[in-house]
Amino acid sequence: MSVTESEKHRTAHRTLHTTQVAAPAEVVYGIVADVTRWPQFFAPNVHVEHLEQGDGTERIRIWATANGEVKTWVSRRDLDPRSLTVSFRQEVSQAPIASMGGKWVVTPVSATSSLLELHHDFSVIDDDPAGVEWVNLALDRNSDAELTGIKDIAEKADRLDELMFTFDDTVHIAGDGQDVFDFLNRADLWPDRLPHVARLDLKEEVPGIQVMAMDTRTGDGSVHTTESVRVVFGTDRIVYKQTTVPALMTAHTGRWTIVPADGGVDVTSRHTVIIKPDAVEKVLGEGKTVAEARAYIHKALSTNSTTTLRHAQAYAESRRG
Repeated sequence: MSVTESEKHRTAHRTLHTTQVAAPAEVVYGIVADVTRWPQFFAPNVHVEHLEQGDGTERIRIWATANGEVKTWVSRRDLDPRSLTVSFRQEVSQAPIASMGGKWVVTPVSATSSLLELHHDFSVIDDDPAGVEWVNLALDRNSDAELTGIKDIAEKADRLDELMFTFDDTVHIAGDGQDVFDFLNRADLWPDRLPHVARLDLKEEVPGIQVMAMDTRTGDGSVHTTESVRVVFGTDRIVYKQTTVPALMTAHTGRWTIVPADGGVDVTSRHTVIIKPDAVEKVLGEGKTVAEARAYIHKALSTNSTTTLRHAQAYAESRRG
């Protein structure tokens, strides 16, 4: 690939962010290496898709927030479990970034603690000082959030199976998948269509990337405000990440999928949640347990998802009928 004169003379900027983690280095490396769980572990990360996977290398597309904006890019990563490093390089960056790369480095400090380093190198279009400032601010915010997320998860690794859970709700709809998709995609109409949605503000400045704020009523009558980013794939899948979650959770991601079945479609709502353990008694009352919090969250989310699916079913089947 040829390099233009302007690319040759761009200034390279470098940053380093670090944190001490009270967990074995191999545990920390495993979190860095497994991008499939980044949306649950890293606050800025919305969604990750594998494009290619090979022996020690992978290409991924990432959707993440940066300085209040949703950005997406493709990166190639090289994983080395022996040296506990993961190198990465963006293939095509989004303005104001011209190029971006770096490396995760995990260094054992003891059998039960480690040092995590996140190195970045970047250049900006036209060496614009405002662009450099924007990128440095985004890197400071996102890197600190990512390091904090890794530290928190690594130090709770022995409890993760208890705190993190996934469940599905599926409804068969004897209607057209396009109509179901239209119902789910037009979330801006949900306050008029769904009884548990009290308010919903939706922005879609980039086609297929939706930013929404929603007030949701739960079965006990309380109202929870959440903010989410949704990524729309074709007409059969919508994934989302709650960027503002209820007090009981540290993370909540989900997806809607539409699959042809038996002359109609099977529509599935999937939720993945991480419970915030020190909030359980504050929210649910003294003596309440993580197990009770799981049941409470499962019931609340499943009730709302199933309600949405039933209304989507009525909408799609009435249009076919």
